[in-house]
Parts: sequence; structure tokens; C-alpha cells
Amino acid sequence: MDRYELISRTKNFAHSCVKFASSLPKSTLGIHIKGQLIKCATSVAVNYRAVLLAQSNAAFAAKLSIVIEEADECDFWIEFAVDEKIAELEHAKHLLKEAKELTAIFIASRKTIQLKNNN
Repeated sequence: MDRYELISRTKNFAHSCVKFASSLPKSTLGIHIKGQLIKCATSVAVNYRAVLLAQSNAAFAAKLSIVIEEADECDFWIEFAVDEKIAELEHAKHLLKEAKELTAIFIASRKTIQLKNNN
């Protein structure tokens, strides 16, 4: 997968998370999760774009670490909404899968760049 596909994929993930978050109930918990999920999902997309502007391998790895943390946070909030029974697992499955896949992709990329730095 090239960087342009990942730009599109992270942006589509953010859009899907916003739609999911917007469907949560307007309870105190629903509003809290909605805000947190929108924040971290859009951060995945925007920070991945920042990764591509990194001027060194060290900066690339550092920025990628932010993307990894934000993708993992998305996974947490989606899972938490399901655990709290304010979202259906059926509606969350594809987002949970995508959050895990993106996290794995970015971890692998960071490992690759760290290996290059050590050589």
C-alpha cells in the first residue's frame, strides 16, 4: 500500500468514525465518547499527512508514533462504546477492524524506519 492509498484510507476512517460517533446517544457518556472519538480519528488522518512531511527518519518515526497512539485510541473508544451498550457491535465491527489494521500497518512502518536508523 503506498502513501497515497494510506492518505485516503486514514481520511475515510476518520469520516466513518465521525458518522459512527454522531450516531451515539446524546447522554453524558455518548457525548464524551463522541468528542474523544472524533478527535482521535481525525488526528490519525491529519497526523499521517504530517508523517509524510517529516524531514528525517527520526522525525518520521516520532510522528508515526503519534498516529499509532491515535489509531489505538480510536479502537479503545469504539470498543468502550460497545462495552457500555451505547453502540451495536455489528455497527462497530468494521471500524474496530480498520483501527487494528491501521495500527498494525503503522507499527510495521515504524519498525522498518527504526531498523534503517540502527544500520
